[in-house]
Amino acid sequence: MSAPRLDINLDHLRHNAAALVSRLARSGISVTAVTKATLGSVPVAHAFLAGGVTALGDSRIENLEHMRGAGIDAPMVLIRSPMLSQCDRVVAHADISLNTEVDVLDRLSDAAVRAGRVHRVVLMVELGDLREGIMPADLPAIAAHASRLPALAMVGVGANQACQSGSTPDDDAMAELGALATAIEATLGVALPIVSGGNSANLHWAGTTQHVGRVNNLRLGESLLLGRDPLDRSAIVGLETDAITLVGEVIEAKTKPSQPWGQIAETAFGVAPPARDCGPAARVIVAVGRQDVDPAGLTPPAGFTILGASSDHLVLAAPGSAPVVGAEIRFGVDYSALLRAMTSPFVARRFIGDAVDPSD
Repeated sequence: MSAPRLDINLDHLRHNAAALVSRLARSGISVTAVTKATLGSVPVAHAFLAGGVTALGDSRIENLEHMRGAGIDAPMVLIRSPMLSQCDRVVAHADISLNTEVDVLDRLSDAAVRAGRVHRVVLMVELGDLREGIMPADLPAIAAHASRLPALAMVGVGANQACQSGSTPDDDAMAELGALATAIEATLGVALPIVSGGNSANLHWAGTTQHVGRVNNLRLGESLLLGRDPLDRSAIVGLETDAITLVGEVIEAKTKPSQPWGQIAETAFGVAPPARDCGPAARVIVAVGRQDVDPAGLTPPAGFTILGASSDHLVLAAPGSAPVVGAEIRFGVDYSALLRAMTSPFVARRFIGDAVDPSD
C-alpha cells in the first residue's frame, strides 16, 4: 500500500476500549469514546463500540454527521461547545452537546423546537484549566435558565482539565463537580444523570481515588487510541501502545557530513543546525514532512535519530545498515502527530484486524 500511511490496528483499539470500560465500570463510570483524532473514522467507531463504550464523542459536527451517515446509531455527543451557526446541525445529529454559553443554549432550544425534538445538554464547569467552562458561581443562574428552555433537557454537568493549562484532576475538583450537580438538583428539582468528570487525564485519579463521588462518565480519546496517560505520556498497564503507527517510504539513502557548509542562515522552519560535528554518517530521507505530521511527535525505530524536517522531507540519521530507497520505516506517534497525520490528505490509512466491519 502507498506511503505515507497510518496503520490502524482495530483489534488493539477494541482491546483498549474493553480494558478501560471494564476497569472504570467497577467504579460506576461509563466511557464516551472520543473520535476527533481520527476524523470520525467509522471503522474506529465500530471498534470502540465493540469494546463496550456507551457513546461516541467528537468536537466537530462534521464528524458526527459522517458517522451518522454511515449508519452508526450509538448515542453521539458534541464535546465542543456548539457554534451558533451550527446549532441546527447539532440538534439534527448530536444527541447531547456540552455547553457554556446562554446564547448557544437559546439557539439550540429554538432549533430543537423547529425540529420537533428534544436536545440534551451538559453544562461544562470551569475547574481551573482555563479552557471551556462556566465559572462555578455563575452555574446556578445558567442552569436555571437552561431548565426553562423549551425542547431542551439539561441532563448533567461536566468538566475538562489538563488540556489548556495542565490543571490536574483530583479529589477536590471532582468533589466540587459532584457538589455542584447535587446543588442544582436540589434547587431546581431536576435530575442530572450525567456527571462527566473529564478526559483521559482523569484515569490516574479514577484508578487511585478511594471515592469517585458522583462522577459517572469520562470522555476518553488518547488513552484508547495510544494507550498512554496524557499527564505524563506513560504507557497505561494492560493497553496497546502501538494501535496506530505512521509508515513512511525512504526516497534517499546516502552518507553525508553531519555539518552543513557555506554561509548558514535560518532554516525553512527556524531550527538551528546540529552544533557538533560527528563526521560522515548514513542518512535517509523519508517522504513525509510538516505538512503531514508533527515531527516532534514521532518516535523512530531503534537506532534511528530524527535530524530535522521540512514541509515534505523527514531527515534521519540511520544505523550502520541503512535502509535502501523504497524501504518503509515505521514510527510511533503521539497525540499531536496523530491529529496532523489524520488531517493530511496525503497520508493514507490502512485498517488492520478482525474488528474491521465488512460494511466499511
